[in-house]
Amino acid sequence: MDYRFECQRCLYCCSKEPGYVFLSKSEIEDLSNLLGLGETEFIDIYCRKVDYGFYYLVSLKEKDNFDCIFLTDNGCRVYEKRPLQCRTYPFWKGIADSKEAWEKEMESCPGIGKGRLYSNKEVHEIMKSGNSEPYIIFKKS
Repeated sequence: MDYRFECQRCLYCCSKEPGYVFLSKSEIEDLSNLLGLGETEFIDIYCRKVDYGFYYLVSLKEKDNFDCIFLTDNGCRVYEKRPLQCRTYPFWKGIADSKEAWEKEMESCPGIGKGRLYSNKEVHEIMKSGNSEPYIIFKKS
């Protein structure tokens, strides 16, 4: 398959639709440090718990218009420490693992089909890296 992508800074992946940006322990540490907050304070201010049956996962909050909590008029407030999920878009399972899904995502993301060509091996490595750390889990009591 032909994987071309170059971010066009349209902010589609950061806004306009509801979704989840699940965080790992190290991402919470990095973001907390960047913002000068303790981890608990960071979670209380910027995160929400997402119910997954027997446990909760931690996701970034969204604004009322579904924009990421860190999206500003100047772009991502935490860009240098943005979560892996953000860094690997659009090379996600469910998007990059089929031609049909990739072409469907192209309708929303103007960067797909532009820029450099990624090899199948590169794309699969990126998709695999998206699952490298476990997400923070809060067990229900």
